[in-house]
Amino acid sequence: MIMARPKKQGEERPRRKNAERKEAGAVLAPVNGNTAAGQAASKPADISGWKPRTALGAKVKERQILTIDEIIDNSLKIMEPEIVDALLATENDLLMIGQSKGKFGGGARRIFRQTQKKTMEGNKPKFSAIAIVGDKNGHVGIGMGCAKETVPAREKAVKKAKLNIFRIRRGCGSWQCGCGKPHSIPFSVIGRCGSVEIKFMPAPKGKGLCSAPDIAKILAFAGIKDIWAKTRGQTRNRVNFVYACEDALRKLVKTKVQPDQYKVVALAEGSIQQEAAKQKPVEAEVIEESTSTHNPKINEEA
Repeated sequence: MIMARPKKQGEERPRRKNAERKEAGAVLAPVNGNTAAGQAASKPADISGWKPRTALGAKVKERQILTIDEIIDNSLKIMEPEIVDALLATENDLLMIGQSKGKFGGGARRIFRQTQKKTMEGNKPKFSAIAIVGDKNGHVGIGMGCAKETVPAREKAVKKAKLNIFRIRRGCGSWQCGCGKPHSIPFSVIGRCGSVEIKFMPAPKGKGLCSAPDIAKILAFAGIKDIWAKTRGQTRNRVNFVYACEDALRKLVKTKVQPDQYKVVALAEGSIQQEAAKQKPVEAEVIEESTSTHNPKINEEA
């Protein structure tokens, strides 16, 4: 039996390991919306020190391209993440695709998925992470990064998510709602990846995001507020689950819609604020013309 050494007067005993673990857990907490990596960007990032390496990047820095929609409409490939930082005020976050070690496979979810390779030298671990980037106004991107350490894997995932950013359609396609505002999706879509199949259906206003937490996070970053989701297959495979969601969101733009149905489902593609900004100058011109023609005092002075 090992007896504990009596404490001398004025001597401080070392802290227990539990206290050290608590402090380490506070520092190494998973990235979420409240941490530095998950904070919202109120405005586009400063690109004064950025040196473009592509022709598209040079046009963006010279302000020849002002919106991300111009790049998407012309099917131009984004090869620098700074392009997205310059044109959009985005947020980024990581999804829970991994699982910590536990008895009988009952470990808690974590943001990194760890795999290892057996070699003659020993085990070589590798970490994977999936990041999402979006402006919560019709644009979202998903990317996966792999590296031998956790920090490079997270940085690669965020970079690839910015390079894979795309535009979605929103609307009010639920027969239970006729508000005419793009709070949901205009029609049902189905996305597939592997054995996973996910179906998104329009929901009435105020219903919320009725889906898995990770899928709800992707939809929130895309700017969707109300939706119903139905899944099939091995949804425990989180990577296929996320890519099936991406496939469904991309089909919102690929699906053809008749022009007479735009107002019926309140169809809005991309950012809503940009569409409102385009309509304001037209309305102002109409108001000026009406005042100049119907006001006799202005006509007499002219």
